[in-house]
Amino acid sequence: MSEAKLLEMSNITKAFGSNVVLNGVNLSVGEGEVVAILGENGAGKSTLIKILGGIYKADSGEIRIDGETKNINSAAVAGANGIRIIHQEIILVPGRTIAANVFLGRELKNSLGMVDAKKMEAETQKVIDEFQLNMRADQLVGDLSIGMQQLVEIIKAVSAEARIVVMDEPTSSLSEGEVQTLFRIIRQLQEKKVGIIYISHRLEELFAITDRIVVLRDGKMVGDIPTREADKDELIRLMVGRELSNYYTRNRHEIRGVSLEVKNLQHAEYFKDVSFYARYGEIVGFAGLVGARRTELMKTIFGAFPKAGGEILLDGKKVNIRRPQDAIDLGIVYVSEDRRSEGLILKNDVEFNMGLVCLSDFVNGIRVKQAAWDRMVEEYRQKFHIKITSPHQLTGDLSGGNQQKVVLSKWLAKNPKVIILDEPTRGIDVGAKAEIYAIIDELAAKGTSIIMVSSELPEIINMCNRCYIMCEGKITGELGEEEFTQEAMMTYATNREE
Repeated sequence: MSEAKLLEMSNITKAFGSNVVLNGVNLSVGEGEVVAILGENGAGKSTLIKILGGIYKADSGEIRIDGETKNINSAAVAGANGIRIIHQEIILVPGRTIAANVFLGRELKNSLGMVDAKKMEAETQKVIDEFQLNMRADQLVGDLSIGMQQLVEIIKAVSAEARIVVMDEPTSSLSEGEVQTLFRIIRQLQEKKVGIIYISHRLEELFAITDRIVVLRDGKMVGDIPTREADKDELIRLMVGRELSNYYTRNRHEIRGVSLEVKNLQHAEYFKDVSFYARYGEIVGFAGLVGARRTELMKTIFGAFPKAGGEILLDGKKVNIRRPQDAIDLGIVYVSEDRRSEGLILKNDVEFNMGLVCLSDFVNGIRVKQAAWDRMVEEYRQKFHIKITSPHQLTGDLSGGNQQKVVLSKWLAKNPKVIILDEPTRGIDVGAKAEIYAIIDELAAKGTSIIMVSSELPEIINMCNRCYIMCEGKITGELGEEEFTQEAMMTYATNREE
């Protein structure tokens, strides 16, 4: 790997009003080097990347590429300098082909000035074949899995002759196999001397693929460590500014009778003959790979998808759940894995989102019980340590961890019997994760029945009392906590029954 500094960001400072979000941050990336940026939500990672991408302008500091100072004042200028940012939220047109998406905004033309679709497909297929991906340039993006769409974003960046590629939480929607494909592509990019900035909360990935780890906290750079010298506990301490001795919180609680039981539940397309149970005070995990249909199962129980057969019992009595409101009325709530699209109304404030499910408790006709609403918001703000400037702050302006706490507050204000948590810590930092785990443990202590869907096996192992494993719409295994190992879970997760 060359020691040449492809990118240097020096003394970058940025404030929004009186709020200083970056304070003298330095970041360098060499040719063929993979540099991680690690930090809690709100540490300044996104702002730093937006400055590099020309979305924000730094108040002070300098950006140099190949030693030459650059004034990157727009996304177009960033692109012209070989900077490509692959965002966590996929930005593709589902109704168009892979090739059309790859060349979107820079379409190839023939001698008549017409868009040359065949040439774009050929050029795109070259990159696909180079990276040994199982896809065709003429496939519609909407027909691909979310994980494959993420890889299309990478093809799009590479085909534009990127020299510096930023990957923001690139594995959040990838299966284990797709993660390994991504790592293989990254190594191929390193051979081409492409510099890569890799943002992820998954520490295991950083140890597997990066050369250096830069740690941000409260807008300042607090660490720049060669990965081979890095220690997980030290990285966490640098991130949060304190020790997290009890990262996972699971105390011994009384487990009582069966709350929810599902018998031979079926969906016309996604799964069939699924049976399981959950008990009060118990945390039941659901593990599996992408495509296991865990989310579809939970949405069917919640009434968001129609069931094609089978029974759902609550407290031993059969219930008929035809829509989410039926489930909510029975005391069953579902916290979606997609908090931004399905869990929150981002353009409304925190107070509105927290009271959304319990609106009838605070609004009677045209009369608003504002004092009661305010008390509820303040109770959960204090209880969950939610960082907001006021209850009227827009929810979309909060960090991922604080957004997740608002979602939990919204549902817990309903005092549910059963709470289904679908990927409850996806995309949030280790400090916020530790707080979410403590909330889950407290709910179990109060006797709430908790079902937790998670793709992070350490999360299942350290938080759950029992675990069901799914593969392609079927439950292929059940493990008690004394049987928990990642190897056992992966064996069941790949146990395809014909």
